[in-house]
Amino acid sequence: MNERIEQLLKAGEEAVAKASTTDQLEEVRIAYLGRKAELPNILRGVAELPAQERGPVGRAANEARKQLEVLLDERIAALAVGELDSRLAADRIDVTLPADPLPQTGRLHLLTQTRREIEDVFIGLGFNVADGPEVETVYYNFDALNHDSMHPARAHSDTFYVSDDVLLRTHTSPMQVRAMELQPPPIYLIVPGRVYRRDSDVTHTPQFHQIEGLAIDEDITLADLKGTLLAFARAIFGAEREVRLRPHFFPFTEPSVEVDVSCFNCTDGVTAGGERCSICKGTSWIEILGSGMVDPNVLGYVADNGYDPERYQGFAFGMGIERIAMLKHGISDLRLLYDNDIRFLEQF
Repeated sequence: MNERIEQLLKAGEEAVAKASTTDQLEEVRIAYLGRKAELPNILRGVAELPAQERGPVGRAANEARKQLEVLLDERIAALAVGELDSRLAADRIDVTLPADPLPQTGRLHLLTQTRREIEDVFIGLGFNVADGPEVETVYYNFDALNHDSMHPARAHSDTFYVSDDVLLRTHTSPMQVRAMELQPPPIYLIVPGRVYRRDSDVTHTPQFHQIEGLAIDEDITLADLKGTLLAFARAIFGAEREVRLRPHFFPFTEPSVEVDVSCFNCTDGVTAGGERCSICKGTSWIEILGSGMVDPNVLGYVADNGYDPERYQGFAFGMGIERIAMLKHGISDLRLLYDNDIRFLEQF
């Protein structure tokens, strides 16, 4: 009986050595250690043997079973590691390869594109870019900008108030006084940012974007303002553009002017198709922004910081980023810029 046990152990060891997969090893385990296998049956039949054979046969069969179990477990563990390494090598992903399908490339929103384009123009003209708070005080938003105490913009029907003295800024102009408080003259800066007004229709939204411009130095005249805005208009709308200034009124500039740019959609108010131009309404001019010479009263609020109205002059201007984008790209409804319709935004 012991000789048979040794034969079974040797055969089991050879079967384990020949197996090349974990599935094959499981088959060996069943063949030699399963319920119907010969070696376990020998163990179960030890009690039927003569008394003098029970001990030696039981010990030999039990040791053989244990040796095969250890050999199988070690071989299965070794093959499992090898199979995992093989799968990992076969399934390796080269992260340097292009994705399939290629991911969709994102892009800047049209308003961000327009803002950056305007910023680049004025940086090229020597202006710095500044930022200011969107939650502003009445002092900086109205008082220091020479607004009359009864000015309509102060009304709760026109402006979002947080409290009696705090509001959501209605323009980026408060940064004029804030910037001059921080820096003595000369100063050249633009201030892009969000502003808020109680208004909503095809050409207005309660929140929109402006860019404020300010230049304070000695011997600055209205001609400097016109030259600066002419350079801006030609950079944004084309090298053939012209600008004109029309008298207007703003509380913080004197004199104040509206600025028009020559229409880029027609000739003398008539389109190439012989129709009256819908953009300029046949006038050949398109209003793009408001501006003027900084009122001496505004400089008076920062006179202690070196802005002597008798020595320094300057100009200021403000434009809506949405309006510039709409004019340049022929957009008829401002609300399209905020609908987040990818079909619309992908055009730009």
